[in-house]
Amino acid sequence: MFIEIKNAKKQYGTGEAAVFALDSVDLSLEKGKVYVILGPSGSGKSTLLNMIGGLDTLDSGELIIDGRNISKADKKALTAYRQEDVGFVFQFYNLIPDLSVEENIEVVADISKSPLDIDEVLKALDIEKYRKRFPKELSGGQQQRVAIGRAMIKNPKLLLCDELTGALDTKSSLAVLKFVEKINQSYGTTIIIITHNEAIADMADSVIKIRDGRIAKIKENTQKKSAAELDL
Repeated sequence: MFIEIKNAKKQYGTGEAAVFALDSVDLSLEKGKVYVILGPSGSGKSTLLNMIGGLDTLDSGELIIDGRNISKADKKALTAYRQEDVGFVFQFYNLIPDLSVEENIEVVADISKSPLDIDEVLKALDIEKYRKRFPKELSGGQQQRVAIGRAMIKNPKLLLCDELTGALDTKSSLAVLKFVEKINQSYGTTIIIITHNEAIADMADSVIKIRDGRIAKIKENTQKKSAAELDL
């Protein structure tokens, strides 16, 4: 397995105020697949994604990714892991306003060991014609594609998406999801998407439902749809 999570626990607060964001979670994910994680607010979705991405650490349990025990990594090792192996795409784009599309993406390429070609990324995301524009000159969907390009340019093993269509209209959401699908198909990138939108689950290889910090259900998607077929 590409990702192995064993008896993972994460608690916030103490005593009667204690809340388990992750409560004895066991999960195995395969390389090159698309996973969608569903659950209500406060269910532990973002906590799980942050653990996998090395943004936070477990209180106990193990997190092994591609043979590397992330749960035992020190700060230096976690920084290297985030830099080399993980691409993050969030609901809010966090683009640098004074840099062009091309420059926003190249900022990340410059710190990567084996970045993809900038022209290849711009073409894959259909934003070549916007390369010299600034974020304020783009629509929300176009800005999100730039954010995806910034995450992808370093050729990560993992692409982690936190509500990546939450701030987009239906047309833009479909366009962004098509590009995420294309990334998975073109590069074999393992993709994890957390969302409130259950329709997005139809494009996943597997759907993981979380409730109260626990895995409530895992469903293999035997009737997987393409992003273009989604009814958002």
